[in-house]
Amino acid sequence: MQASTSSVGFIGLGRMGRGMASNLQKKGFRLQVLDIDADAVGHVVALGAHPARSVADMARECDIVITMLPTSVEVEAVANGPQGVFANGRQGGVLMDMSTIDPLATDRLHAQALKVGMSVVDAPVGRLAEHADRGESLFMVGASDADFARVKPLLEAMGTTIHHCGDVGSGGRTKIVNNYLAITLCQVNAEALALSQRFGLDLVRTLQVLFGTSASNNQLKINFVNKVLAGDTRPGFTIDLAHKDLGLVMASAHAAKVPMPVAAAVYEAFSQARAAEFGQLDFSAIADVLAQFAHIEKPRVPAGWKPPA
Repeated sequence: MQASTSSVGFIGLGRMGRGMASNLQKKGFRLQVLDIDADAVGHVVALGAHPARSVADMARECDIVITMLPTSVEVEAVANGPQGVFANGRQGGVLMDMSTIDPLATDRLHAQALKVGMSVVDAPVGRLAEHADRGESLFMVGASDADFARVKPLLEAMGTTIHHCGDVGSGGRTKIVNNYLAITLCQVNAEALALSQRFGLDLVRTLQVLFGTSASNNQLKINFVNKVLAGDTRPGFTIDLAHKDLGLVMASAHAAKVPMPVAAAVYEAFSQARAAEFGQLDFSAIADVLAQFAHIEKPRVPAGWKPPA
């Protein structure tokens, strides 16, 4: 993979964005970075990146501007307005949004970009923050063929798996489907484990059975075993963010006239977890939340235990 000689801007150096931007810099891209957190900027600048003075300056100086921000509100604020990317960007420039946002917002961004001679790529991220740190992310990309070819070297620097899902907007919509399953499985796994705890079953023996049947899923076998069941609830992806994404699932389903009663139930379960001040824990910690609500012991595997291959 050959780094481009053109400049790349990166806006949003949160838990995921910092690792992604760091890998771009390490792979030889000419990088400008911007974030409200000066420490996050300093971390990537220490690797050789340049701090951007403003969104407008970055847009004028970079051929591709990447956003990795919390919600549609922040992404549209960065893109629009007299100091935004579209008002100051180069002809033929690309805004690549890697956030998980409302697909209808992506549609609006795409329409606005075309009016000013720019284009949009939506490339939300799969996998967790530790994967982003190691440059092992998965990307779901919505883009024209030409734009996909332009951004692919950047994606290869930040991840190991790239799926071109279709035209602009298809990446974010694929992410909505993916996150619906991932988050719902967390709730289902938490309920199953709580039931096993109430029954007084041996957790390891129960897991060995589940991993050998069609009940097995990677949230349980990989994420739960390495996170909450090992007593690690530090956030890779928080309950708050999972709740936000479930809100996007619900809104998108309503817009598309698709009934999703299970999504609605899981959304309220995560609302309850947030109300009980668990929002900043890893989303696998929904198992601990349910254990607390049910007044049962938190499910834990012995130290160092790993599931059978």
